[in-house]
Amino acid sequence: MRRTLRRAGSVAALTMVLALPAAADETPKRGGTLVYMIPADAPPSFDAQREETYATIHAAAPFYSTLIRANPMDPGSPDMVCDLCTEMPQPSENGTAYTFKIREGVKFHDGTPLTAADVAASWNKIIFPTEGVVSPRQSNFLMVDKVETTGPSTVVFHLKFATDSFIPALADPYAWIYSKAKLDQDMHWYEKNVQGSGPFKFVNYETGQSIEGVRNPDYYHAGLPYLDGFKGIFADKQVTRVEAIRSGQAAIEFRGFPPTVRDELQQALGDKLAVQTSDWNCGGLITPNHKKKPFDDPRVRRALTLAIDRWGSAPELSKIAIVHTVGGVTFPGSPLAVTKEELQQVAGYWPDIEKSRTEARRLLKEAGAENLSFTLLNRSVDQPYKYYGIWVVDQWSKIGVHATQKVLPTGPWFQAMRDEDFDVTVEGNCQNVVNPLADIGKYLPHTISPSNYGNFEDEHEVELYNRILRELDKSQQHDLLREFNKYVLDEQAHGIFLLWWYRIVPYQSYVKGWKIGPSHYVNQDLGTVWLDQ
Repeated sequence: MRRTLRRAGSVAALTMVLALPAAADETPKRGGTLVYMIPADAPPSFDAQREETYATIHAAAPFYSTLIRANPMDPGSPDMVCDLCTEMPQPSENGTAYTFKIREGVKFHDGTPLTAADVAASWNKIIFPTEGVVSPRQSNFLMVDKVETTGPSTVVFHLKFATDSFIPALADPYAWIYSKAKLDQDMHWYEKNVQGSGPFKFVNYETGQSIEGVRNPDYYHAGLPYLDGFKGIFADKQVTRVEAIRSGQAAIEFRGFPPTVRDELQQALGDKLAVQTSDWNCGGLITPNHKKKPFDDPRVRRALTLAIDRWGSAPELSKIAIVHTVGGVTFPGSPLAVTKEELQQVAGYWPDIEKSRTEARRLLKEAGAENLSFTLLNRSVDQPYKYYGIWVVDQWSKIGVHATQKVLPTGPWFQAMRDEDFDVTVEGNCQNVVNPLADIGKYLPHTISPSNYGNFEDEHEVELYNRILRELDKSQQHDLLREFNKYVLDEQAHGIFLLWWYRIVPYQSYVKGWKIGPSHYVNQDLGTVWLDQ
């Protein structure tokens, strides 16, 4: 692998190839069971409001509904659509209130009615979690003052201030709507149980093996779903998933494969294979534990980022891993993203890697950490976590730093981070709909953003984030986001951003009605999928 990471030219330009899920003259067929692969050993729990992994989404999203969502036929569009609501609302005159009308006649799978009270209870759990309840995306809703019902079919979100980030944040695919009665009984009930109102009903789960669902005949979107059912098969080894698709035992894996797998499957299956690709609102991140010395010293953290040759490594790494683009904390496809010239002023992105590494060695010496040695926590997922790990360990060796990887399955990996039981960890900052103003919340202190495992406090960073949320002028937003990039990645090096990902989904061509987007969390309820068999 080290031979493939030789220095190359500048990163390739962004591209996006989106194939339509079905031709306009195709009529969806009913029936059949979709078998697909889930690239994980098992979900940590079934409570999406608690979790941060696709393992939960890909396993159980078909059982649940959300208030609003990305358009299933155009999941990359900034225009959100209703799921449980009847129409997308307009904000109040001052932009601080949004009123949603909830569909009538919707039922949970146990036959009980779903009302505005269930929607409000679910969102209150997400935005205002009680003690002992984990809500990783809580920081995306700092603008919300309260959520209330004004009738059995009306929910009102009251904001503290007007902001562009609210509606995109509300389209969170993890924001499944739960039964208020179940939450009142036990806030943790959904961690081990499945009970939704989505297009499919739960049938069976074999831990670490598979999960199955069957068509919900009472689904509120008329005519959907098309499938009789689905079966998701867990497999954390890429070779197992690839062989399942090649042999026809499974039709698709929704997360994405590296270019080499696409080429391998195209050669084996020919015109029986379809491929969709997209820029991916997902990036690699190295998080130092600020509570562990010497990572409480910004000079050490800064040295670690300065050692990494992003510009030189990206072209070669993109040939073997699902990574693609050099960028900062804001999705490169967004108009609010920093420019290449702005990014090159940030430590770790300087165009001269030797200059960077000379400065890194100087900082380590100044901090008394010249012979730094530590354990790098990593996730037992090949793409791209293990590739990231091998890459950065090699890069750090160039400045005399010795890192040894400790690789754990998804559940224990998350738990180790939550328990603060690590020196430095590899993470993925993966978001859903492109919403730069909210997506950077991942970088806020853990007391603000539970999904940040750096274990630090930083009042200035929080103040800067609040300014960004309140700014409505796009040019000012860009300037503030540039300042945020510089502060978080350079001056404090709270996080060490690596590379943005690129999504490649090869699948059996008989799968229709699904369209790729810039997130592997979005568009996973399978309601519009059909099989041309």
